[in-house]
Amino acid sequence: MEEVEVAPPQAMEVRLKILFTSLCHTDVYFWEAKGQTPLFPRIFGHEAGGIVESVGEGVTDLEPGDHVLPVFTGECKECRHCKSEESNMCDLLRINTDRGVMLSDGKSRFSIKGQPIYHFVGTSTFSEYTVVHVGCLAKINPAAPLDKVCLLSCGISTGLGATLNVAKPKAGSSVAIFGLGAVGLAAAEGARISGASRIIGVDLHSSRFDEAKKFGVTEFVNPNDHDKPVHEVIAEMTDGGVDRSVECTGSISAMISAFECVHDGWGVAVLVGVPSKDDSFKTNPMNFLSERTLKGTFFGNYKPRSDLPSVVEKYMNKELELEKFISHELPFSEINKAFEYMLAKASLRCIIRMGA
Repeated sequence: MEEVEVAPPQAMEVRLKILFTSLCHTDVYFWEAKGQTPLFPRIFGHEAGGIVESVGEGVTDLEPGDHVLPVFTGECKECRHCKSEESNMCDLLRINTDRGVMLSDGKSRFSIKGQPIYHFVGTSTFSEYTVVHVGCLAKINPAAPLDKVCLLSCGISTGLGATLNVAKPKAGSSVAIFGLGAVGLAAAEGARISGASRIIGVDLHSSRFDEAKKFGVTEFVNPNDHDKPVHEVIAEMTDGGVDRSVECTGSISAMISAFECVHDGWGVAVLVGVPSKDDSFKTNPMNFLSERTLKGTFFGNYKPRSDLPSVVEKYMNKELELEKFISHELPFSEINKAFEYMLAKASLRCIIRMGA
């Protein structure tokens, strides 16, 4: 643990007290400096819930005491993307994994003995206090328990929205979910909420199936158990293919299978996982000409400031279950143990209670 000085918020910034933060594999990916330019020292963390402590010049829609979810991508409300009903890819505040400073002046708000400590995706929630651009904060119902709804600031919203906002399965339809980690289980939760009658989980780890049943998964396919391609297995199970599929692995082969397993004429496949930078998607063009649709999504197509408050209300109204995503709760002093659980695949989401 280090004592870090957190400077006051500047123009269009907010300083907040983080009460709960969750761990995500993205933190590990950048901590290990895989596939990107390393930027250290920096404070990781991007899935959290907190309370506004102070606001900078120009901030009018938040005030001290407000409950907020910091989000790795933002919503300026002014660019073409933000004004579009179809996009959440804000020009100003779209995720930037290489930037370690604030937009207003190009400087960090963190320091130790005068030496700057860099930010991570504009949030840096592994700190008791952090500074975030106002456009990356969703103001939420203060009655919502932050130790539960903090999950909505990243992975759970990503998977949930991929199904509800992009795949849009109809009641009684069939849905295949590729990858049954936390994001995939959130996608399955979206299928359950939508009223899908068959939710087929696809994963290389058969041990995940029992857990997946809690999220509405009705059938399970392990590609390693079959001699034929998994898209053919699913097509045989479903009389030609599923109505919708959601891919949550980042594996290019899973992405291709997710597309090729949907039914011709109306099937829609949605890609969520992030592939390796050198991967390429290869499929026969006839799969498109046969009226299958392939879509991609970012953060479940949710606009953070406009949409997340209503997702929180889904939880408050008991339409969305978040408790089942939480496998461990630990104090801030044991955050390394939480990472050990994650790396051992012994957890879904670990919630860290901030503070001494």
